[in-house]
Amino acid sequence: MRIGFIGIGAMGTEMVRNLLKAGHTVTVWNRTPARAAELAGDGARVATEARECAAQELIISMLADDRATEEIIFAPEFIDEIKPGVIHVCMATISVGLAQRLTAAHAAAGLHYVSAPVFGRPPAAAAAQLFIVAAGDSASLARLTPVFEVLGQRTFVVGSEPSKANVVKVSGNFMLASMIEALGEAFALVRKHDIAPEQFLEMLTNSIFPAPVYKVYGGLIASDHYEPAGFKLSLGLKDVRLAQAAADAAMVPMPLAGILHDQYMTAIARGYGEFDWAGIARLSAEAAGLPVRGKE
Repeated sequence: MRIGFIGIGAMGTEMVRNLLKAGHTVTVWNRTPARAAELAGDGARVATEARECAAQELIISMLADDRATEEIIFAPEFIDEIKPGVIHVCMATISVGLAQRLTAAHAAAGLHYVSAPVFGRPPAAAAAQLFIVAAGDSASLARLTPVFEVLGQRTFVVGSEPSKANVVKVSGNFMLASMIEALGEAFALVRKHDIAPEQFLEMLTNSIFPAPVYKVYGGLIASDHYEPAGFKLSLGLKDVRLAQAAADAAMVPMPLAGILHDQYMTAIARGYGEFDWAGIARLSAEAAGLPVRGKE
């Protein structure tokens, strides 16, 4: 299949490599051209304009946020380039409201749109172990199944309305952010009582919290090591805001989201925006008067 892939970040890079390995012809475009150029050696065709990706059989967008997605996808020259029957699948974490607008814009132009955000960090993308949450018309989802199988370990279909997938995604990321905050506070507590964080992590992840996410984020917090970021703390703030926006639109109180929002704002104000979003735990350690690990 001829695929146009827009947005070559840490996740997009690994996803494109897996598509190429599976034999697909992939044209890539990124706002920072150097990132896309890195994939030329893997066999990707590097586009000079986003509209070149729109001219393919399938379009995948994996841009950083709503603003970037709007700027590219709503450009007249982009929509006009898409041929009838082509599917655009957005696999980025965007707002529920934007997903609804994208659905309407594509329908008005007689085009197919699917939301399919993913759960997983760059290593999972590289190993084709992402979890994909998809929503859209059944015919489009059926055509996308072979592509999703190349990118992930399982696809969850949550309905025919694309924005439902985005509701699931922002809800899941809200839960991850909540978990990370709880881990940060708990690790600060045990450190203050002279319990080694590594010992605490081993006990937790081999008893009541054996899930991989606890091992990954707990490991980062135990070592107090947040660079390079698998998912930037600044993007964590973006996702908390997306959850709040979805909650406001549906009149759903989310008091914990307010706490997380303020914690992320504080962390960014302290210069931690480029940290992995597990770096929010640094605030709990600092509040407890604990030194940075490795500098004790």
